[in-house]
Amino acid sequence: MADIGKDIERPLGQTVRAPRAAGKVSTGVVASTVAVLALVGVSAAIALREKPFRKPQEVAVSTPKVTAAAAPAAAPSAPAPVAAPKAETPAKTGGPQIIHVQKEEGDGPPQAAIVIRDPSSVGQNLKIAHLPDKALIEVSDTGPLPIRSVDGRRPFDVYARPWSGARGARVAIVIGGLAVSQTGTQAAIAKLPAEVTLAFAPQGNSIGRWMQAARQSGHEIVMQVPLEPFDYPNVNPGRNTLTVAASAEENLKNLHWALSRTTNYTGVMNYMGGRFSADPGAMEPFMAELGKRGLAYIDDGSSARSLAPDLALKDGVPFVAGDTAIDAVQDRGAILKKLDSLEATARAKGTAVGIGSAFDLTVDIVSSWIAEAKKRGIEIVPISAVAIDPQKG
Repeated sequence: MADIGKDIERPLGQTVRAPRAAGKVSTGVVASTVAVLALVGVSAAIALREKPFRKPQEVAVSTPKVTAAAAPAAAPSAPAPVAAPKAETPAKTGGPQIIHVQKEEGDGPPQAAIVIRDPSSVGQNLKIAHLPDKALIEVSDTGPLPIRSVDGRRPFDVYARPWSGARGARVAIVIGGLAVSQTGTQAAIAKLPAEVTLAFAPQGNSIGRWMQAARQSGHEIVMQVPLEPFDYPNVNPGRNTLTVAASAEENLKNLHWALSRTTNYTGVMNYMGGRFSADPGAMEPFMAELGKRGLAYIDDGSSARSLAPDLALKDGVPFVAGDTAIDAVQDRGAILKKLDSLEATARAKGTAVGIGSAFDLTVDIVSSWIAEAKKRGIEIVPISAVAIDPQKG
């Protein structure tokens, strides 16, 4: 009877050893479940990080903002709202600014780009500097002419080479005669530091190709315009020279021919022109046309009688006057002496402008002198950086 009583107290259908067997099965199930959950967790972690592992470059540019934006991808039912691309601009300062730009959703994952903006760097991006701005071109029978855009932008501003904006001693050097000699032009573009401004002769060949090479190398460029010198035509600047005897319409036609030879320049520089630049009847329409087209005028400084400074101010033309012709004498010692005088002028006045030609000797000496001048704290700047601009006060 005792055995029957104990059987009655046991759960129905279970033996005495059943509880121990049930305990072992429960432990195994728990262990298996834990293992499966761990495997799923590891797999999920790998799946979520698989894309950055395949593209480590995306990790290098990612920011905490980008990482946070990626989280809603695991829950498609509640996607995070996507705003239009915008730049987070920090408070204005006098120095460079770091701007985070959020990329708009597209084919690839969200990314953040970092743009460093230097307020002293103005002008066209050097990577695309050889491409003309269509808004600054007027189509003519002779070719593209520079013009102000409808919103007022000038070629002088758009095609200017960036510089530091510092107030230290600055030297601008213009080397003219580019495109006359093909080998000389190639050497000048290759050897001269990018800060040197290059001036193209309109009578030259392949000017468009050389302009692109010069701009891609970082040079600011100007166009030379042949103006009547004293003792003309015995001394002849070349084809389509602007003269005192010609009508204003004829001179403007010849000016347009020179201007249409290429694009992407900030201004024009006289080639000779002692007589022309001293004659108000000839010089006034010429300077007014430059003001209309948003171009600077660089006077090589060869004539003390030039009316250019006053007319440039009157017509709103950015103006630069050369201080020294650095290579009138083709001698190493003489050229170095002129360059040293430029440095002295820059230290005394803040700026100095030297004018030279694309002779092999000049190019070699200028290149080596600039490297040493920089070590002495002289900044070499494009010609636009030293211009007096009436429109900017």
